[in-house]
Amino acid sequence: MKRFVQLIALSLCLGSCSKTLQEDPYSIAEETFYNTPAEVAAGANAMYNPLKGVSSLGGLYTIQLECYADYMYGRGSHAPLNDYAGLDNTNVTRVGDMWKAFYQSIRNANIIIKRAPEGTKISPADVAKFVGEAKFMRALNYFHMVRNWGGVPLRTEKNMLDVDLKRNTIEEVYAFIVADLLDAETNLPDVARLVGAPSKWSAKTLLADVYLNLGKWVEARDKANEVILSGKHSLVNVTVADDFERIFGADVVTTPEEIFYLKFSRLGNNMGFHYVMYAHYPGSGYFPPGGFYTNYSDSDVIPVMKNWDRADLRYVYNWYPKTFGLGNTTILNRKFRDLKATGQSNAGNDYPLYRYADLLLIYAEAANRAANGPTADAMEKLNMIRRRAYGANPSVANAAVDFKLSDYNSMSSFLDLVVRERLYETCYEGKRWLDLKRLGIVKQVVFAAKGKTVADKHLLWPIPVNELNYNHAIDPIKDQNPGY
Repeated sequence: MKRFVQLIALSLCLGSCSKTLQEDPYSIAEETFYNTPAEVAAGANAMYNPLKGVSSLGGLYTIQLECYADYMYGRGSHAPLNDYAGLDNTNVTRVGDMWKAFYQSIRNANIIIKRAPEGTKISPADVAKFVGEAKFMRALNYFHMVRNWGGVPLRTEKNMLDVDLKRNTIEEVYAFIVADLLDAETNLPDVARLVGAPSKWSAKTLLADVYLNLGKWVEARDKANEVILSGKHSLVNVTVADDFERIFGADVVTTPEEIFYLKFSRLGNNMGFHYVMYAHYPGSGYFPPGGFYTNYSDSDVIPVMKNWDRADLRYVYNWYPKTFGLGNTTILNRKFRDLKATGQSNAGNDYPLYRYADLLLIYAEAANRAANGPTADAMEKLNMIRRRAYGANPSVANAAVDFKLSDYNSMSSFLDLVVRERLYETCYEGKRWLDLKRLGIVKQVVFAAKGKTVADKHLLWPIPVNELNYNHAIDPIKDQNPGY
């Protein structure tokens, strides 16, 4: 019996045509297809599609993480998330769809890892690059899963046809992720095969983030520094708030800041960044098709928002006031906007999973922890981001805006500074909740911001019912996350 896999044949159409990949789905026989570089590339491109859907990173996954953040609220069917008491039935179903999307992407990566080496018309060098790309994507998927569900079954190229697989431990999942990324950084090319695919620098950045989550400060610092010293990436200069459109704008193809983004396009059916339609109020002008304004904040009630310097161009760029019955200091986020979009599902913005600013922040935190106190270099990397936030040249010292090392000369005070700046820099990118959990401060921060006590069961998502029904190696009671 032939096994068939849905592939996405993609062609890069630059300039006025499109800024990203054009997708044409079709089915092929797995056993007879992976012979040429073009065929393997088509299979590799299929790894990205599940993550770009509305149920995954392209929409509801990121919305869910933002609802949990201390500076955000969820509205409508996402409002129960603000209770921090676990998931209601609607949101249990949603995270089940997210689980499915991650494993679909993992399955497609496993097929490349297994089949590419068997190709008859592809060089060993090309095989190594494609397998490295697939291992990067597999690691990325498992990294998101382990932080949200804890231990999960490790489905690999060796067992991908098996249904009954035990739930691996958190330690086993992380070890697998690290092994994949060490392979990926070795075999991925210096320059990605196309815009939207990973390079070796993408793998090193993801590995630095993984090490940070594992508390391996020296390894995280050194891996981040490899990317810095490569000179392959740099911050985009900003002089006024709207210049951030050069980074996040819907018409941007790529920038020197891009390390790894999910690419979207307003051309074609359902190829856009669904996340944008959840952000905006109808008639706001930032997304003409209208939106659901699912997430909102408050400029005066939430401490971290109230204390955000209004001269910071990131605040000006990110936030706009909108009153809709929840108080006259309600604000919405406009980081992702598309004034040319004609349908709710076709915003052209990309999702910046990793950009150079992230990398500098990872380095600053890891260097501080590794040395048990901030170094001048760690402060310099943080100040590069700070200078840009105030419209200055990131690479030139600026006494008017630079943080002074003497003011943050302990490990804890500098860490607090990095964590705050990371929020300001990456707000609405789905990072804050995972940061608070990683740092072990989620309960105290959420209580200080919203007066809510985070239940232990809220820190992890439930293993989906479908997995429990069909995977008999997982006990639905003993192996389920606490409270579900």
